[in-house]
Amino acid sequence: MPGPSRRGLLMRPLPSGSRKNRGISLGLLALCLAAARCLQSQGVSLYIPQPTINATVEEDILLSVEYSCHGIPTIEWKYTSNWGAQKIVEWQPGTQANISQSHKDRLCTFDNGSIQLFSVSVRDSGYYVITVTERLGRSQFGTIVLHVSEILYEDLHFVAVFLAFLAAVAALLISLMWVCNKCAYKFQRRRHKLKGNSLGPVIIHHAFMAGGGAC
Repeated sequence: MPGPSRRGLLMRPLPSGSRKNRGISLGLLALCLAAARCLQSQGVSLYIPQPTINATVEEDILLSVEYSCHGIPTIEWKYTSNWGAQKIVEWQPGTQANISQSHKDRLCTFDNGSIQLFSVSVRDSGYYVITVTERLGRSQFGTIVLHVSEILYEDLHFVAVFLAFLAAVAALLISLMWVCNKCAYKFQRRRHKLKGNSLGPVIIHHAFMAGGGAC
């Protein structure tokens, strides 16, 4: 019998098993591409729970942030104020931080990107900008505004001195009133005593005259 023609061989459909394997491979490839695209679209995310912080001098302040990214990122904090802008710290989680000379011994870093400032002063007021950069180059930044106010010790001292002065004046007035009342009481008592002594002879004279002048 004559063998099958070449055209028949070319038009012969593939076995069902081969088609199933190819379909599974294409599905896995599409899934991998979708996952890669999803990861690429996520990049770096940064969350700042408290974007504005009010503090007073000598307080310890936590600039809290949270980030998520793929791999180990590079975290950088910059400080901007009326006195200028500078980079205060840069590090990778798990490694030693590179802290600027102006913030040595008064800044602490955390693996989640947060930093803590110790014993802040009025000059620490300003904008603190964090930048989180992953290895692929994608980055995200955020800003925290810090207001540091000074405790007015002089005003408090003035108020305390003024209150003490008022208390002293009140005590002095009370003492003067007591002395005046005491003096007035003694004066009235002496006056009544003198008046009683002067009326004594008059009463005796009237009694003598009423008795007819007899001894």
